[in-house]
Amino acid sequence: MSPVGTPQAGSSASATGRMDTLLGRFTMYRLILLVLAALAVYSLLLEVLGWLTFGIPEMLAHLALCLALNYASNRALAALFRVRPHSESSLITGLLLYFLFWPSFQTLDVAGVAVACVLASASKYALAWRGRHIFNPAAAGAFVTGLTGLNIATWWAATPAMLWLLVPGVLLVLYRTRKVLMATVFTLVATSIITFELLRAGMTAGMGIYQALAQRPVLFFVGFMLTEPLTLPPRRWQQLALAAVVGVVFAVPYNLGFIANSPEAALLLGNLLAFLLGQRGGVRLRFTGSRRLTPSTTEFSFEPARPVRFLPGQYMELDLPHAKSDGKGRRRVFSLTGSPAERLVKFGVRTAEPLSAAKRVLLALKPGDELTATSVGGDFVLPRDPRKPVLLIAAGIGITPFLSHLGSGGLRERDAVLLLLARSADEIAYADELRAAGIRVLVRLADGSNPPVDFGAVPAGASRLDHDGLKALVPDIRSREVYVSGSPASVAALRRAARKAGARRVHVDSFSGY
Repeated sequence: MSPVGTPQAGSSASATGRMDTLLGRFTMYRLILLVLAALAVYSLLLEVLGWLTFGIPEMLAHLALCLALNYASNRALAALFRVRPHSESSLITGLLLYFLFWPSFQTLDVAGVAVACVLASASKYALAWRGRHIFNPAAAGAFVTGLTGLNIATWWAATPAMLWLLVPGVLLVLYRTRKVLMATVFTLVATSIITFELLRAGMTAGMGIYQALAQRPVLFFVGFMLTEPLTLPPRRWQQLALAAVVGVVFAVPYNLGFIANSPEAALLLGNLLAFLLGQRGGVRLRFTGSRRLTPSTTEFSFEPARPVRFLPGQYMELDLPHAKSDGKGRRRVFSLTGSPAERLVKFGVRTAEPLSAAKRVLLALKPGDELTATSVGGDFVLPRDPRKPVLLIAAGIGITPFLSHLGSGGLRERDAVLLLLARSADEIAYADELRAAGIRVLVRLADGSNPPVDFGAVPAGASRLDHDGLKALVPDIRSREVYVSGSPASVAALRRAARKAGARRVHVDSFSGY
């Protein structure tokens, strides 16, 4: 999604916006695939330099086996179950298994890796509920393979030499997926327990922390596996609680006979808990129609095969298979614009040129066509206390999550102000709904013209909105919780402007492009 009349408020906000816009060119799945691929190449370089001791032939054969067998088995199983294969997901799983199992030419070792690859692909279909896999495929494959005795996961990515690229790669993924806080909770819990155990064994605190981070798979585990979107609960507090629980199970030594302490066992337990907390299983959506909101935006409506549980302000992830890849993969996240009480689920989408492959899929839908929704989540929800005043700031199509709040009646009893930034009067999406909102609605147009008379009077917006302008529009902003939605550049600038204007709590929901 492109910036719409976006304000700028300092170099820090600009830098953050540029970073978000850059990363927004890739879906989180594509970014993870690219980072893992870079780490695989880096591991081969380390072997050439003599910092690893596996052997180049063993590593290349191991990498080829993991990628080829995951890809082939995934496509075969997809054909068997008559579903579209997700090739990107199979390659990610293959790269994960490459780093979990020791590269080797030993017959049993190779057989174990092959079994892990096939089991990982099979888990997406056999250990699934309504089209949604319950467990992380790589962890499931590694865990069951360990029970067979053929091979056991060593998580050799936890090697000090790998840290030089592993750390920035993990940070990049966590920043893109907005899971830095969750990762921090897990890392602190797991590292503290591991360090405490090493202190009891006579190691110094500094060496204990180093060993926990450099020689245990804490960072690889949290960056690429624990935070996998499809196996997380929908709310942030649930994710933080899950991170703490998994951190304990990950780090505390135990042996229950045939099951002993292992990262894959900890992750599978976390996956099960997440499944019990979230929207269980995918949902088939039948396309019912679309309507033009503005010259550059369209709303799409779908009838779900079963009721969808969500809170106003949350998003839904859709699987949009398209023949020609645009480098972003198949899955896209869209804010839900309807009320949870409605029969239909709706999404407002910017559909101006140039169109991505995913948007072309949406525009080509005919009534009766079906898609799959893979998950529901997000924390862009209103405060529980209805007496808490709020300020809602939307840049362009960033208005979409606020429509759900309006439609559900969640703003009727609140002291709420909605500020919409748009390019021009004909780019005001959901104008009729905003007029009937029953709250104060302010519209600021980037072309310098005045908004329609039935909206709140706002000075012309040819100049960029800064913190002084925001405070002039909403003098009591300090007493309000602020919600900002829009493109990454818009959100970064508006968040900074709101902070400088006195806002104490600012919630953000950025559209990274799709």
